[in-house]
Amino acid sequence: MLVTINVAVLLAIIIILRLRRRTQARSRFDEKLTVFIVLVFGVLIAPTAFGQGILDVVVQVVQGVSQSGR
Repeated sequence: MLVTINVAVLLAIIIILRLRRRTQARSRFDEKLTVFIVLVFGVLIAPTAFGQGILDVVVQVVQGVSQSGR
């Protein structure tokens, strides 16, 4: 029996667990590690269909905000 773990799903779980901690309990190293994990997660999820969907939504929101400012 072969068990596979999707790295992006594992990183998403780690991010959720790390962000649940209170801000006061985090050190600078903890914050830097969280930022690094989120960046790696973004790189892993970007080429997927889900990542492209998120990009499309963000582009639409940014265009809407820039249009409303004119």
